[in-house]
Amino acid sequence: MSSSIKTVGFIGTGLMGLPMAKNILSKRFKLNVWNRTPDKTSELQKKGAKVFKDIKDLVQNSKVIVSMLANDDVCKAILIKKIQPYLKKGQIVIDMSSTTQNTALEIGKALKKKKASFLDAPVSGGTIGAEKGTLAIMVGGEKKIFNNVMLLFKSMGTAIYVGKTGCGQVAKLANQTIVGISIGAVSEALILAEAAGADPKAVREIMLHGFAGGPILKNHGLRILTKNFKPGGKASTQLKDMNNIIATAKKYKLNLPIAKKVQELYAKTVKSGRANLDHSALYLFIKALSRQ
Repeated sequence: MSSSIKTVGFIGTGLMGLPMAKNILSKRFKLNVWNRTPDKTSELQKKGAKVFKDIKDLVQNSKVIVSMLANDDVCKAILIKKIQPYLKKGQIVIDMSSTTQNTALEIGKALKKKKASFLDAPVSGGTIGAEKGTLAIMVGGEKKIFNNVMLLFKSMGTAIYVGKTGCGQVAKLANQTIVGISIGAVSEALILAEAAGADPKAVREIMLHGFAGGPILKNHGLRILTKNFKPGGKASTQLKDMNNIIATAKKYKLNLPIAKKVQELYAKTVKSGRANLDHSALYLFIKALSRQ
């Protein structure tokens, strides 16, 4: 990382952003923070971060600006309308939110007008990965800029360059396709095992040693069996991702039938009042459906 990059501005200290910002701070970067809800910055301030009330001041005092925001509309409202006017040549904006490819391209185009650099760098790993600093970070944009901020990425996890602007978001959608479908598969497998008289805990345990083993079965399978649906990643967020997956597929004239079905199931899960539960709460909806 360039020695000139010492101060990082962080925008969005929510469920994921707060632990990510903590990890940046722990690696001895100078950290500036802004959040729409100021109360969510108090913990970082106690740890040495500088909190700005005005986002303009954060932009003007940060070489690199990292954002972790809720959705496409919020990203565009903050990165284009609130940040872009105050950017200067050479500044770097890294959006680690999950958006559509089109949104990443729109933001990148807007920031380029100020001769600032942009990386779309969504993450996978949930709140556990954010806390432990083990996130998978998928990065699109100019490779030279990616290389310049590698130490910053390393403070939060493992970063891989996947292509030009927008490709980070494409990689995240590919990831979320597997996550969403796999949660559905784990849910149905455990429902089937239990209904047929097998011990679902034992079935999960042995499957972890077989070809079906993996993080979804390990982590979300355990959530399902212990009925722990406290959100690591919300069902509403997974639905947003599934919607973006289908929209991107349409853009490239693709039909993804399994992803489409899982999208429908998540839409019904959210509608059933489980929007703020963990995305493994898809199990609850599928189980109720299986009894009909």
